[in-house]
Amino acid sequence: MEKMYSEQIKLRAPQCDIHGQWRPGAIMEAMQETATTHCERVGMGRDMTDAMGIVWVLTRARVSMRRLPKAGETVTVQTWPQTPKHMFYPRINAFLDADGGEIGSATSLWVLMDIHTRHIVNSDAILARIPDNSDLPAGIPLGAVRPLAGEAAVAEMLPPYADFDLNGHVNNTKYMDWACNALGHEALAQNQLMSFAINYDAEVLPGVAVRTELTRDGDRFGFCGYEGSKRCFCVVGTLQRR
Repeated sequence: MEKMYSEQIKLRAPQCDIHGQWRPGAIMEAMQETATTHCERVGMGRDMTDAMGIVWVLTRARVSMRRLPKAGETVTVQTWPQTPKHMFYPRINAFLDADGGEIGSATSLWVLMDIHTRHIVNSDAILARIPDNSDLPAGIPLGAVRPLAGEAAVAEMLPPYADFDLNGHVNNTKYMDWACNALGHEALAQNQLMSFAINYDAEVLPGVAVRTELTRDGDRFGFCGYEGSKRCFCVVGTLQRR
């Protein structure tokens, strides 16, 4: 059984921001795509889950970058799962430069969701396909993701059509684009987003307006979204001076 999957990607313009650096949303896309490919290669991909009436859904992720590679660079994205716990499936990523040096890492936590009930379920068939990776690195700790205290800048948005995916909800990668849009040009002209964590609390479905709240405290920020009183997602991150 393939314990780890590795893929080289050459960063193109659409994956980079105005400064030519790898966008946080594109980092999340790379994590999603390599996880999908690895699942397919070990027999627990979309064909299998569709037949079972379940889908993979991301519930939490934490990314820490030592540096942000630029357009034209080749990045190797490595990914491997860890032992599931209480219906949660951890997955680790390492990001390597062209010389094989680690420039970042990530830990994500996935669940299986019933496409009809939208409830979390488990599957013995999936569990049987998770390799024993106890000999591989455990990744960065996920920790709790909590809103940042302080006065928040409040806005409302109706997620556009392009932000929704095959699962019928806003794709997990889009929230980091939203966070960067909320931070804005001035903040990101002076700073780069080197580490962030996101908690996915509830699906955002088509036609649902989201109230967003952005809070800043020095180099830290929090960006959360709500449907009424229900929190849908929470992003926290650290900015580093360019």
